[in-house]
Amino acid sequence: MHYIGTCKATAKFRALEHHVHLVLHNDPKPGPATFVIHCLYLLPLFGEHNEGLSHLVSSALQRFLKRQITSEDSQEVKDLAARLFLDIVGGQVYHDEKIAVKVLEIFDVRLTNIENAMCQMKSNQFKAAEKWATFMGKPMLCILVQEYIERNMLKAAYEIIKKNNLRQDFPDVYQKCKESSLKKLAEKGCWDVAEAKTNSDKHLIEYLVYLAMEADYTEKVDELCDRYSLDRFLDIKVPETSIQPGRHLCLDEFSVEDIIWVDEVEGLLGATCYIEECKVIGVDCEWKPNYKKGSKPNKVSIMQIASEKAVFIFDLIKLHGEVPDILDNCLTRILQSPKILKLGYNFQSDTKQLSHSYEELKCFKYCEMFLDIQNFSKEPRGGLSGLAEKILGAGLNKTRRNSNWEQRPLTENQLEYAALDAVVLIRIFCHIRGQCQPSEAEKHEKLEWKSYIVAHMDNIKKPKKNTKNLKRA
Repeated sequence: MHYIGTCKATAKFRALEHHVHLVLHNDPKPGPATFVIHCLYLLPLFGEHNEGLSHLVSSALQRFLKRQITSEDSQEVKDLAARLFLDIVGGQVYHDEKIAVKVLEIFDVRLTNIENAMCQMKSNQFKAAEKWATFMGKPMLCILVQEYIERNMLKAAYEIIKKNNLRQDFPDVYQKCKESSLKKLAEKGCWDVAEAKTNSDKHLIEYLVYLAMEADYTEKVDELCDRYSLDRFLDIKVPETSIQPGRHLCLDEFSVEDIIWVDEVEGLLGATCYIEECKVIGVDCEWKPNYKKGSKPNKVSIMQIASEKAVFIFDLIKLHGEVPDILDNCLTRILQSPKILKLGYNFQSDTKQLSHSYEELKCFKYCEMFLDIQNFSKEPRGGLSGLAEKILGAGLNKTRRNSNWEQRPLTENQLEYAALDAVVLIRIFCHIRGQCQPSEAEKHEKLEWKSYIVAHMDNIKKPKKNTKNLKRA
């Protein structure tokens, strides 16, 4: 190397290239071309010398292939080279663009080789394929979309179709992806977002109506049909593939005698007296969703408080506007009573939302004796519906979760939905408590649920340091 170092740069390169050429001529295993591909995977480890060495071995191979015939499987080598190229483009292997182009030239890589390499790729390697496909143009993009479709990666296929204006080439796939997106939004109860994403496309609007029918969301069906003049949908029966009764919990399954709407003083005082006699209540609240990014959430509209026999739904907006002092006094007697066990799901989040909505009210500043039901779920995915399915055998239909809770009057379906969210807390608790009738040997473990009861919780920014859990029974 020192001897060659005295030569000019070009002569030095040629001399080194000759030595590499001799190595290739000696037929390294598994073959000269494969050997160089392996070298190009390793050369980035040499740091600042990477570029020069990479050009050296690739140029030596190019010279060798012009003069020698190799016994290597050319198709296999091309596929290996295609994979190397995708790894370079994707950033898994560091080489400059000239080396990437050189790989294509030397190994005569074609679209079919790239396609074969894609078929062997893992999901996290497809970013490289997307860069390459975008560089190569429409034919390669179509191949990639087809590969995504075969792997059921519809979202990725949709993104490429949208970015590269390929809707006419894949009309069915584009429509299928849009429908899949709408279905996911509907399942989350995000009907307004789903409607906006239809862009008033008639087919997609009709599909959204179908989803609302499937979910038994009759008021949303009527609303969409009226807005988009879809009269013919009003007489269509729910398809056989729709959600069947029994797959979700319904209020009729519980022993609830009354759902009581509270929006006046007399009703408020009567409800408070009734609730104060209860030992355990379920508490939940609802507010109108706000889909504007960065904007403040809307005020909490209603609060549901359930016993085993009755559910009271408080119109917080009206009561706060008309009798704020009486509302504050009544809810303080309930939420801050150490004699009533309050059940909730993600309870602290709800009470903080209440506190932010009605900052001047003292009743939401802190809470006494509460039990967050979500603590009994080792897998928090699925929320309250998932926990209900796990413990009670059926989940909740959440399609109305993000409806307009500020409209008055609320629909019958909205009232039932709101009531069920509070009642199911009681039922889950009763199930857990029912399993906790211990023998002496199981006593310590079976009474575990009591350790989750929190005696005092603040909803101000700096919670009190003496907040603590009750000791285990």
